[in-house]
Amino acid sequence: MFHLRFDSLLVVTLLVLAHAFTGATGSRAAEPAVPVFKDGEAQVVKAFEDADYWIRHDLWVETEFDSDGDGKRDRMHVSVTRPRQTESEGLKLPVVYVSSPYFAGTGSKGLQYFWNPRHELGATPPEREHFPAIERTGLRPIISKSHEKDWVPRGYIVVHSSSPGTGLSQGCPTVGGDNESLAPKAVIDWLCGRAHGFTTPDGDQEVVADWCTGKVGMTGTSYNGTIPLAAATTGVEGLEAIIPVAPNTSYYHYYRSNGLIRHPFGFLGEDIDYLYDYIHSGNPDRCDYCDDTVRDKEMAEGFDREHGDYNDFWAGRDYLNDLEPLTAAVLMAHAFNDWNVVPEHSVRIYQALKAKGVPTQVFFHQGGHGGPPPMKMMNRWFTRYLHGIENDVEKDPKAWIVREDAEQTKPTPYDDYPNPAAEPVQFYLTAGAPEQGRLTTAATANQGTESLVDNFSFSGASLAQAEWTDHRLIYVTPPLTKPVHLSGTPSISIKLASNKAAANLSVWLVSLPWTDTKKTKITDNVITRGWADPQNYRSLTESEPLVPGQFYEMAFDLQPDDQVLPAGQQIGLMIFSSDRDFTLRPTPGTELTVDLDATSLSLPIVGGQQAFASALLKEE
Repeated sequence: MFHLRFDSLLVVTLLVLAHAFTGATGSRAAEPAVPVFKDGEAQVVKAFEDADYWIRHDLWVETEFDSDGDGKRDRMHVSVTRPRQTESEGLKLPVVYVSSPYFAGTGSKGLQYFWNPRHELGATPPEREHFPAIERTGLRPIISKSHEKDWVPRGYIVVHSSSPGTGLSQGCPTVGGDNESLAPKAVIDWLCGRAHGFTTPDGDQEVVADWCTGKVGMTGTSYNGTIPLAAATTGVEGLEAIIPVAPNTSYYHYYRSNGLIRHPFGFLGEDIDYLYDYIHSGNPDRCDYCDDTVRDKEMAEGFDREHGDYNDFWAGRDYLNDLEPLTAAVLMAHAFNDWNVVPEHSVRIYQALKAKGVPTQVFFHQGGHGGPPPMKMMNRWFTRYLHGIENDVEKDPKAWIVREDAEQTKPTPYDDYPNPAAEPVQFYLTAGAPEQGRLTTAATANQGTESLVDNFSFSGASLAQAEWTDHRLIYVTPPLTKPVHLSGTPSISIKLASNKAAANLSVWLVSLPWTDTKKTKITDNVITRGWADPQNYRSLTESEPLVPGQFYEMAFDLQPDDQVLPAGQQIGLMIFSSDRDFTLRPTPGTELTVDLDATSLSLPIVGGQQAFASALLKEE
């Protein structure tokens, strides 16, 4: 049994015990409260609804690691919110578990704490200023109240924990290191009776989760969505289902792109050591050890802010490499216009899990960062895998996509993602710089080369709208006479030369004419984007300085998408160098020259070549 530690908890528990055994007249016992299901979904149960009667308590779960070097196993701070019936009636329920590094507060957002992106490619960057100590927030025993209103009334226990080195959890934050996978594993082991929980961070009075059925699900958004995947990669028994929303599945793909140093949108100059500082709200007595060991040694020696190459440091923070033990059913959610955690993060994991045979579905919408699946989808997922109700969710369509003008709660079902009817269509470039060239499905020989001059002062949006400029190359299709449905991952094969040893390479796929009005939607202008370092034309793991004037061939993917482009629009391929919202900003003047005859674009179009050709026919 749970050992009470607070007078307030004792009073609440005694009150709910009394309430449970007296009816409205005070003369007879109330009917036992149990979860209720209808149409394959857990229903709100009136007896579970009143938050005043929920039991709340916190504890510390012992892990199997010592990441803060104090000679003792780290303990994670955990809070529990459960219906009173788990105490008064001995009711056992499954758990919805959320873990985060953000619950106890975060660092300042001043620009002075970012890396300065204004420096030359390949050069040693100027030093970055570190955050002052984080002022920890939050009161015990409540770490967070997120997800409680959704799940406790439906017959679940909600559990929260602070990740290592944050809040009252011991250890060091590692931003994707092994301890961030093993910490939630330990909490799940405790929920399932295999690990020890204690009433204090250093004591030996134990807490037992005898109210848990041994079935656990996890969810969360962004970093909080990464942790469920991290936990699942340990193969921990009892973690039956996860719903990661916009998860960061690879810190390399978050801070780099095809060898290029690339920042998440809105956080120009952020890198993994910045995120470490931003979340490090843990024990001040071990702060110096964590800073020295993790930030100033492991990260500083591994993240390679000069070249951007993929290496062992980044491979150790790429969950695609750790999927072998994963058995939990996975419902992933992401947005195609998320330029913070770009959509490839979920697509790459979804494809790998399908190949592995894990029960998997995916929900995509057209918005920005975040956005969970509709409650109905999540409810069916947890009902099936945590309560064990046979609702046939595994037979539902594999992919659910919110169309451009639809409400986010009304996705369209598809057999899979990418759309099984999508086929790659090859496009070729016809000269036209410094104005627009043409983008066609038939190659025109002897197009020669065209050049652009880098200048980070101009945004991608301004370059896409420019009628005449030598700071980008752009190639457009004729106007569409019918809608065209893109579904999948576009890719580009490019042959180019630089007049310097290093250069940024940015590619946007845009929908023209560009619109900028109050009615402009997030899907109206930018279709998708991609970035690469020409120095990595051979390999992601090794940069090779470019010989000025020498041509190099490379191929890389743009970000995945699923979008229906309306009639009247033109598809434009824009090639430029520095993307001021994402890349470093070297001194303007680098010249890139593109061999048009050796450059092509592949677009995944539903219906393939025939559908696109039909979309160009003029209506009679």
